Amino acid sequence: MRTFSAYLLALFLFTGVMALAERFETDTIKTSSGDLDITFIGHGTLMFSFGGKVIHIDPVKRAADYNKLTKADLILVTHDHPDHLDPQTIRKLSDDGTRLVLTRKAAEKVKGGIIMNNGETIFVEGLEIEAVPAYNIVHMRSKGKPFHPRGVGNGYVITFGDKKVYVAGDTENTPEMKKLKDIDIAFLPMNLPYTMTPEMVADAAKAFKPGILYPYHYGKTDTSKILKLLEGTGIEVRIRKM
Repeated sequence: MRTFSAYLLALFLFTGVMALAERFETDTIKTSSGDLDITFIGHGTLMFSFGGKVIHIDPVKRAADYNKLTKADLILVTHDHPDHLDPQTIRKLSDDGTRLVLTRKAAEKVKGGIIMNNGETIFVEGLEIEAVPAYNIVHMRSKGKPFHPRGVGNGYVITFGDKKVYVAGDTENTPEMKKLKDIDIAFLPMNLPYTMTPEMVADAAKAFKPGILYPYHYGKTDTSKILKLLEGTGIEVRIRKM
C-alpha cells in the first residue's frame, strides 16, 4: 500500500511539473556566446534566458502565474498600457539585483527604472539595448489620436552574442522599423485595431529582412496570412502560441 501511495504521489508531482513545463513553448537559438532560450508567455509577454540571466519583456499577471517563473535579472517594458505594464508583477519578479528598463510614461507608474527614450542605446546586464520608436501611423483611437502616439513607446533591439533580437512593442510598420539592419530575430505585433495587419507586418519584414519572424500580440488574427505573404522571401516565419 505504501509503495502504491508513493507511486501515486510521484506520478502526481511529475504530472504537475510536466504540465507547467508544457504550458509555454520555448525555442533555443544558438549564438556566439551560448544558447538563447525564448519562452513565449502570451500576448506581448516574452521571457529570454541567456548567459545565466533571465530577461522578462512586458510581464503581466494575466499572462502567467509568476510565482512559478524565475525572477528577473532584467525587465523591459515597452509602454505604459496595462496589458504591457503591470507594477504588481514587476515587483513580484524583482529582487535587489533586478534592473528595470522602461519608457518615460511607464516610469510615472513604476519607480526605480532606467528610462530610455526613442533612439537611445545603453548597456545593461552585459547586453546592448537600443530603443526603437513604436507608434501608430494609420490606426487611430479617434481622429488625430493614434492608439500609440509617436515618441511614447519603445521597441527594443537586444544583442545576445552575435544575434540581434528586435521586440517591436505596439507599433505599425514605421520608417524607423524599416531602416533596421542585421536583425536576426524579430517579434512584430499583428492585431487590429491597435497595431498591424498581416500586410503591414509583411511590408516591414520585407524592408528590414529578419532571419526569423515571430508574429506576436496577434489576438484573433489569422496567422496563416503572414505565412502566405512572406513565401519565397527567405524569411523564416515561426508561429507560436501567443
